[in-house]
Amino acid sequence: MINYLVIEGNIGAGKTSLASMIAEKHNARLILEQYADNPFLPKFYQDQERYSFPLELSFLAARYNQLHRELTSPELFRSFTVADYFFSKSLIFAKITLQIDEYNLYRQLFDIIHQQLPKPDLYVYLYMSVDKLVSNIRKRGRDYEQDITPDYLENVQHGYFEYLRSLKNQKILVLDLEHFDFISVKRHYSIIEDVIFRQEHANGMNRIQLP
Repeated sequence: MINYLVIEGNIGAGKTSLASMIAEKHNARLILEQYADNPFLPKFYQDQERYSFPLELSFLAARYNQLHRELTSPELFRSFTVADYFFSKSLIFAKITLQIDEYNLYRQLFDIIHQQLPKPDLYVYLYMSVDKLVSNIRKRGRDYEQDITPDYLENVQHGYFEYLRSLKNQKILVLDLEHFDFISVKRHYSIIEDVIFRQEHANGMNRIQLP
């Protein structure tokens, strides 16, 4: 039984769309990352070296506050909770963007507060090639995302897989969506839903090649 489901993925993978669709169909509580109001995000994409540390610290605080508030306040009339990110996302991006001394300090802060949050029953990672991610980012047209480079997306992808491989006591489902369009094709969404809710998954990383 899933009480807490996390949908993760690289930038442009469709995690918010899938989480929203699942929440609507199953009457689940939906937790969406509140990144749009972060004042450092547009600055970071223009000058990563200057703004990486304040950006990562601001995300760390915002993600913890949101998840702690939402996950410790149960909603009696919702079937379960689905979120389009998990707190560990903070560590993945920080390792990519920060200098070693900054990251070491950041990691200390992360480790202190990470243990205070519950773990998801199932962690779903949406995989797409960098080329498809770039195409999706261009299509949705957010101004501050247009400077994101393929190299940066490749580093993010590598960071996610490195982290996911380290989780031994967590059920992780990696879905290859390279040839899927679950937003426009109902059958594609139904296949994903079936894999998430009706199949058993062992601890560790389970990679699924969708038909």
